[in-house]
Amino acid sequence: VEQRVELLPHSARHLSSTLTPGVSCVEFVQGMSFVAAVLILNLEEADAFIAFANLLNKPCQLAFFRVDHDLMLKYFASFEVFFEENLPKLFVHFMKNSLTPDIYLIDWIFTLYSKSLPLDLACRVWDVFCRDGEEFLFRTALGILKLYEEILLQMDFIHIAQFLTKLPDDITSEKLFACITTVQMHSSNKKWTQVRKCTRA
Repeated sequence: VEQRVELLPHSARHLSSTLTPGVSCVEFVQGMSFVAAVLILNLEEADAFIAFANLLNKPCQLAFFRVDHDLMLKYFASFEVFFEENLPKLFVHFMKNSLTPDIYLIDWIFTLYSKSLPLDLACRVWDVFCRDGEEFLFRTALGILKLYEEILLQMDFIHIAQFLTKLPDDITSEKLFACITTVQMHSSNKKWTQVRKCTRA
């Protein structure tokens, strides 16, 4: 049975709420406790504190945890460029159902997938994210959409939103990473960072 992160209400929230006032004007927001919980489960408290501070100071996490709407919209717009190129049928289906990236991406990025994926799988995503940077968070999102493309194509707005909020418990590392490896993060010979810099909200 796959495990998902269960919040450690005192230690996780204490770590996140203690740190955030001193880090780049970031205030405590929903989702931080999931990130703090994963760190506390894997590190000593002092190391978790340092790791949490480093995570908060990454550009993508700063944008989302500060709820910087303009910058978040740029991330969403950049994501849609690669969404359309990698999964054109599903992209059109989402557009027809008015299902925008914020509906599912905010939760995924806020929690670094620690809420939506089994713990072991979320930790593997974190490993690659720490190596490859923010691009991998959005590549993972496309991998999830690709994995469940055929199912999602049969759903309407409400059911898609519900499905992506609570992913199936039987999702496996092998299946997800097989889909992630097929995702192309180049658009018109531009990489993720180049597309993001050129994208308008």
